[in-house]
Amino acid sequence: MRVIIQRVSKASVTVEGEVISSIADGLLILLGIEAEDTDVDSKWLSGKISRLRIFADENGVMNRSIQDVDGEAIVVSQFTLFASTKKGNRPSYIKAASTEIAIPIYEGFVNQLELDLGKKVGTGIFGTDMKVNLINDGPVTLLIDTKNKE
Repeated sequence: MRVIIQRVSKASVTVEGEVISSIADGLLILLGIEAEDTDVDSKWLSGKISRLRIFADENGVMNRSIQDVDGEAIVVSQFTLFASTKKGNRPSYIKAASTEIAIPIYEGFVNQLELDLGKKVGTGIFGTDMKVNLINDGPVTLLIDTKNKE
């Protein structure tokens, strides 16, 4: 699994002109899934995100997690995170998981994150054209890949 995490002061997801998820302070999580990903990846990644200290403390130092600040989260499926641009100018998405594999893993990740955060997590709608609006706070943007746990 691969995610781009953006610390936001607000974010929303719109599908066909209707806002389906919106948050104030928290994290916008763009989630890419490849065929080899499992529930083990979901659990590790959710734990990592929920404990990641990227929110400022009283001294302005990034020392608090989303749990510490009672922040909100939105998870949006993003198969393009597994794009290969090695050949030519048109990206290949061969590494991205098929819908049959990706949907259960995506839903499992969202459920795990809700357990870890102790609250409902906003989502997009898997496989649809979504408009994602955000105000990146900082800006703070991180990339995490479960196959490269640095």
